[in-house]
Amino acid sequence: MKLCIIGTGYVGLVSAACFAEMGNSVTCVDVNPDVVKKLNAGSVHIFEPGLAPMVQRSRADGRLTFTTELAQGLDGADCAFICVGTPPGEDGSCDLHYVEQVARQIGRLMEKELIVVDKSTVPVGTADRVTAIIREELKARGRDFAFEVVSNPEFLKEGDAIADFMKPDRVVIGTGSEKAASVMRELYAPFARTRDKLIVMGVRSAEMTKYAANCMLATKISFINEIATICERVGADVRDVRTGIGSDSRIGYQFIYPGVGYGGSCFPKDVKALIHTAETSGVEPMLLNAVEAVNARQKRHMAERIQEYFAPQGGVKGKTLAVWGLAFKANTDDMREAAAISIISALTAEGMKIRAFDPVAADNARHIFRDNPLVEIVDDQYAVCDGSQALLVVTEWNQFRNPDFDRIKSLLTAPILFDGRNLYSPAVMADRGFAYFCIGRKN
Repeated sequence: MKLCIIGTGYVGLVSAACFAEMGNSVTCVDVNPDVVKKLNAGSVHIFEPGLAPMVQRSRADGRLTFTTELAQGLDGADCAFICVGTPPGEDGSCDLHYVEQVARQIGRLMEKELIVVDKSTVPVGTADRVTAIIREELKARGRDFAFEVVSNPEFLKEGDAIADFMKPDRVVIGTGSEKAASVMRELYAPFARTRDKLIVMGVRSAEMTKYAANCMLATKISFINEIATICERVGADVRDVRTGIGSDSRIGYQFIYPGVGYGGSCFPKDVKALIHTAETSGVEPMLLNAVEAVNARQKRHMAERIQEYFAPQGGVKGKTLAVWGLAFKANTDDMREAAAISIISALTAEGMKIRAFDPVAADNARHIFRDNPLVEIVDDQYAVCDGSQALLVVTEWNQFRNPDFDRIKSLLTAPILFDGRNLYSPAVMADRGFAYFCIGRKN
């Protein structure tokens, strides 16, 4: 098929690369000429394992092109995917400014029958709004091309997005048109060769499914973090509790890892957006409000434990903390809503100095903390420990899982380690002579 992908952000570029990999002809459209220029030169502006070589391969083979001109992307296209940002508003609502802008441009430029696909995460009712805008623009032109607006939410995990797209658990299609459903089945058939993974439903149900899925996962994270906090107070070990409850097939082990709270571009935004949708619909979202509140508390948790530890020593002011990991999770450079930001901001507000390392998010961190003189971003994971009073692990990068503990111990002024991801064994750390503090365990 010939596809137009509008937006070369995380969702757009991954979708374009994967569709092109399966032999489709894909044109990516972006309003930023610098981004388009870089992509046409073979440079990928997003960190995602496996994405750059896939983009470069399809581009070299002529299946993937980039342009700033939407008319060029729509020329002969069977489907146009809207993959632009939907940032949160001040009230938590989803800002549809970019989606509506694209819809209006499609209505002004389309010259043939077209299937328009909402792939951006959008609230219930957005497809109806996009349909109305396109119809309005066509009427203004005196044209009457047939078109359908389909909801096709993405379910991609940052750091594993290529695998998620190429081998999806499910492909959700929201449409009332059998013709549109047939086209989408054909498009996604190569991604579901072993079984039919396409789930067709109403447009509004598809829009709701995306939010419900992310909010369910966020709920599991906040639940296990709430249990971890209780475990610390009563002397239980959350690792054992997790094993005990995860063995129940109704619960499972996924997304019940205690830690520093969820972050990134999806969960925080989507929880807020569904809260706003509920409230504007006259529903009090008590559970979702609790999920958000628990997560906000969890992001502050390690900072509070560090402050409690150093309180008898005159507090954290003037002391230096080494930090490993700044991205909201491993295998991404994304620092949006990252727990590291909350932790570092809280500690530096009390006068603590931070020396931090992240293997890919360093440049983003330098930008975020550029006005904080107490934060230094270092390019070596062991150098941050030199002369620091303690080490805090925030992100679960693989290179942090089995480090040189003797080297760490020799560099720190005292063997103190705070583990926000429960990467290490408390017994092993005790044998190595560390004062070790993790999540969900009385220390």
